[in-house]
Amino acid sequence: MKIQSKLKRFWKIIGPGLITGASDDDPSGIATYSQAGAAFGLQTLWTAILAFPLMAAIQQMCARIGLVTSQGLSGTLKKHYPKPVLYVMLVFSFPAIVMNIGADIAGMGAVGNLLFPSIDATYFSVLFTVLLLGLTIYLPYQKITAVLKYLCIVMLVYFIVPFLYKQDFVAIIAATFIPTIQWNREFLLVLVGILGTTISPYLFFWQASIEVEEMNHRRALMINKKIIHDMEQSVDFGMTFSGFVMYFIILTTGTVLYSAGMHQINTVEEAAMALKPLAGDLAYVLFAIGVIGTGLIAIPVLSGSLSYMFTETFGWKQGLDKKFHEAKGFYVIIAISLILGLSLNYVGISPIDALIYTAVLYGITAPVLIGIILHISNNREIMGEYVNSRISNVLGFAALIIMSLAAGALLYFEFIN
Repeated sequence: MKIQSKLKRFWKIIGPGLITGASDDDPSGIATYSQAGAAFGLQTLWTAILAFPLMAAIQQMCARIGLVTSQGLSGTLKKHYPKPVLYVMLVFSFPAIVMNIGADIAGMGAVGNLLFPSIDATYFSVLFTVLLLGLTIYLPYQKITAVLKYLCIVMLVYFIVPFLYKQDFVAIIAATFIPTIQWNREFLLVLVGILGTTISPYLFFWQASIEVEEMNHRRALMINKKIIHDMEQSVDFGMTFSGFVMYFIILTTGTVLYSAGMHQINTVEEAAMALKPLAGDLAYVLFAIGVIGTGLIAIPVLSGSLSYMFTETFGWKQGLDKKFHEAKGFYVIIAISLILGLSLNYVGISPIDALIYTAVLYGITAPVLIGIILHISNNREIMGEYVNSRISNVLGFAALIIMSLAAGALLYFEFIN
């Protein structure tokens, strides 16, 4: 009985971190991991180990900022930094997030069409958009988080798929713990893509704001070390879950597709289709279901993070715990982002182009935001006794350096070389 109560409590506190981690593996992220596995086999498996501590450190900082200040990241930037900094973040974040949403909706629609070929992908895209909009507007916050948490269970399918195919476990262990780098454009671009997908700026804004929502729902008046500890557990669990999903997708495509000589995968539907004749119908169906499940988790996070940015910037009422008439601007921005994302399918911007543009915009903003987050997290006037520990700073500065190098490489490869 004691174990059961502990598990119930753990399930209750991991919500924000688990949802953030699961949304990090959205359909566009799955496409990136599939590209890495198909193109280079097992050679990028080690990136899951590299990414985890960096992701966890930055997301914990964002969560702590939200808990201590009772504001999202935008609200903190607005209060303590020159307004142009915040406006520049908005200018870059808005198109990046909308294109990310568009790529995810298109990916879900295409995979839906694979499962039910008689129904056009466009109808699935519209259906998923309407469903997500309705659920976000009409469900109260606790119901939304409960739905998103249980949807995370769908992503466990990616832990099963690799084992439906014969594996060389010695090669897998070696690739996991011994980094491999090829000094060529293609490999370096894949590394940059993986980093940009795992350490995404929209998650910084979401994490801080959703922690404020959690505090408001608990009606906690003061921050304490127990709340901080619970948050750290939640974030660590969520980032671990995210890392495992990323790892197993690379493992699946890196063994099944790469071994079969299929080295060019551009979209999630291509990855799912390629698995069908090689690993069987079960692997194909599970992979496709996982894409839809993670899309249903990620798109509310993407649209919600954008809405938090705008409403905190302009001082509008916000929050998933509020009804539509209590925070109209908040929900209108969510609706606009979903509709604009859906419309990208009809204006000639392909999901591949959308991913490239998103990667460039995220690549530019991520290092700047990480630098600002580090500055806030070490400012005692803002954070009081909850400033960064030494290990948080080491990991945070490592993330800053790596993401700055990744941004430079991305800009060089896309626009100069």
